[in-house]
Amino acid sequence: MEFTTLTVTIARHLATVTLNRPDVRNAFNETVIAELTEAFRGLGGNDEVRAIVLAGNGPAFCAGADLNWMKKMAGYSNDENRADALALAQMLHAIWSCPRPVIARIQGDTYAGGVGLVAACDIAVAADHAHFCLSEARLGLLPATISPYVIRAMGEQASRRYFITAERFDAAEALRLGFVHAVVPADALDAKVGEISAALVGNSPNAVRESKRLVQEVAGRVIDNDLLADTADRIAAIRASEEGREGVRAFLEKRSPAWKPA
Repeated sequence: MEFTTLTVTIARHLATVTLNRPDVRNAFNETVIAELTEAFRGLGGNDEVRAIVLAGNGPAFCAGADLNWMKKMAGYSNDENRADALALAQMLHAIWSCPRPVIARIQGDTYAGGVGLVAACDIAVAADHAHFCLSEARLGLLPATISPYVIRAMGEQASRRYFITAERFDAAEALRLGFVHAVVPADALDAKVGEISAALVGNSPNAVRESKRLVQEVAGRVIDNDLLADTADRIAAIRASEEGREGVRAFLEKRSPAWKPA
């Protein structure tokens, strides 16, 4: 994969997608959106990839929308604005629905649409100096396209506050809200991301993929006979799968399963 706004590397089953526009604090425009969509769709279909890290180059993780892009949008028609917003929505969905687990490596401040990027990931690890802000209301806008992911990640009550106040909050508050999973000193960020990545890469690729899908499809559902049947079908299918059988055999034989990296 060759991109102008991103770098993508793959090593030992781990892909790293890095926002590479440090001069504009990794703000996104139509090119970034298109390239992120392409990258995650491509990596999601690459069987050599078992996990993906989404990172940012420079002092900020992502400052939201690029100012020059916003100037262009000011002159858009309603149809053009809708098409533009839909491209952003599809990019976020490509991350959220990617069959590989995605870790956000948050090394710096994250604003507006950047908060949406983090929310679309499965796991988020932040440096302790990072700050977050859903700043749209300050500009007379609203975080509409990112809202399905942010509300799921942050919760309805916290989203209600930060959507309408546009207050900055720090990494400790993000952790308290459950928006990020871990907060570490900046010099420990790579070690923590590496620790989580190693756990993901070492697990059954099929079980990881199906577990991600399980959470997405079961969360919020009514616990009724349909759900009971659905979950029973899922565990029955994975028990009978090649990796499911191999995992149980390896456990009983006290050896590493075949999928475990050497």
